Amino acid sequence: MSEILVLFYSRYGATAELARQVARGVEAVPGASARLRTVPPVAAVTEKAAPPVPDSGAPYVEIADLEDCDGLVLGSPVRFGNMAAPLKAFLDSTASLWISGTLAGKPAGVFVSGQSMHGGQEATQLSMMLPLLHHGMLLVGVPFTEKSMSATRSGGSPYGASHVAGEEAVPRLTADERSVAQALGQRVAQVAVALASARTEP
Repeated sequence: MSEILVLFYSRYGATAELARQVARGVEAVPGASARLRTVPPVAAVTEKAAPPVPDSGAPYVEIADLEDCDGLVLGSPVRFGNMAAPLKAFLDSTASLWISGTLAGKPAGVFVSGQSMHGGQEATQLSMMLPLLHHGMLLVGVPFTEKSMSATRSGGSPYGASHVAGEEAVPRLTADERSVAQALGQRVAQVAVALASARTEP
């Protein structure tokens, strides 16, 4: 079974909802399973340590989750055209995996959520790809052969899944946003399964 780590940070719930759709796409691929994980928040001044286990939602990620995974899909809110600090802080702690080459040759994808249509979603996706390239991962996007890519009037790009949150307090993904997120999960899982199969062939 190829395990795909869906790792995200979500402050208001939109990125978490995208993560669940990506996981659905992963689970739709025979021979693949999804593992949802999140990262703890960070602040310039730490008043108290985050609890070792979140009150709700996905558990916090550990380095072992990256060591065990066969593929990775990263999710973040848009922060001035860049990934959110909590996700960046965790990635900055993965130097040991870079030294060992643990993630090299594994497939990876990215997804984001931002408030406005032109608020930097694609720039954020590209920023998230940089550490994945340094780890030697194989980047997987979403091609325009996916019908939702041409139909969407909200989120979704060839760089990965996305959601335009607007002013809504409760995240509501459009049908196209859900479809693109699931397609991303499927594509990363399919590549992981194919690579695993190739390694086991005589």
